[in-house]
Amino acid sequence: MSGSVGIIANPASGRDIRRLVAHASVFDNEEKAFIVRRAIAGLIATGVRRVLYMPDPYRLVERALDHLEGEIEALPVAGQFHSEPSDTTRAAAAMQAAGTSVLISLGGDGTNRVLAKGASRVPLVAISTGTNNVYPQMLEGTTAGLAAGAIASGRVAGTDVSLVSKRIVVEVDGREPEIALVDAAVTEGTFVGSRAVWEIGSLREMVLTRAQPWAIGLSALGGMLEPVQPEDDTGLHVVIGNRENEPARSVRAAIGPGLIEDVPIAAVERLELGAIVRVAGPALFALDGEREFGIKAGEEARLHLDREGPPLVDVERCLDALRAAGLGNGA
Repeated sequence: MSGSVGIIANPASGRDIRRLVAHASVFDNEEKAFIVRRAIAGLIATGVRRVLYMPDPYRLVERALDHLEGEIEALPVAGQFHSEPSDTTRAAAAMQAAGTSVLISLGGDGTNRVLAKGASRVPLVAISTGTNNVYPQMLEGTTAGLAAGAIASGRVAGTDVSLVSKRIVVEVDGREPEIALVDAAVTEGTFVGSRAVWEIGSLREMVLTRAQPWAIGLSALGGMLEPVQPEDDTGLHVVIGNRENEPARSVRAAIGPGLIEDVPIAAVERLELGAIVRVAGPALFALDGEREFGIKAGEEARLHLDREGPPLVDVERCLDALRAAGLGNGA
């Protein structure tokens, strides 16, 4: 019997300040609803008959379900939702507790970060609809739905086609730990202000789970220095140089869509899982591209890497496995 699939579509993804200061594309909510509809078509084709979804003010999933009455049962996940990022955490946790076989997310790195705070054991198909996206992929909704359905229907084992994600865990005494899936950046200042990080001049240092030169944002910056892949059991710690006393080394990287800068580098080191990076306040912390909190003078943050994030589904591998399982023969 086929399992259920959880859908979390973020109506706010892809709408931050980087559309004004860079050249990022926009995914409007009409397109997000169409992506969800195509994903549901893939689920139906693989035999999935039940979906749990996170309700939102734009009714993305409800709009996607138009004309699909009777083909699939779709229920809003239980909980209180207030149009804030923590909605995603609560919805993901409720879906995991309800025993969903796989989750589909529509959003950016930030969306998947808050999702991972609620659900870290369920295979995740992450569709990119954000800005500087590294963690989710640009996927056609139909194939994303087919991949999720292949796992939910039992045709493909999720463990065979997914990789458990690395995380950066940020700990400050007296606070709940925070996480990041791609990058944790330390910036100057104490006021959060605009949440999106786009001024590279304020950057002091960063810890990365992956560093890929073909990516965008801080991952690309790290990738131009020393590449780190998602499957590597290491990360990267980069300390930014002082522009007034230029260090010998600098790197040119795409820190945003259409935004390329030369960045001075003071130090680069490979990090093993569990190794601790200590940061003294005052400082602001941006997690997966968005400023989240600050620490004061006299406070210290400790950052380390682990591999306890969600299992991220490789859609290409999953669909290869689905082909081998005989879906093309009507099985």
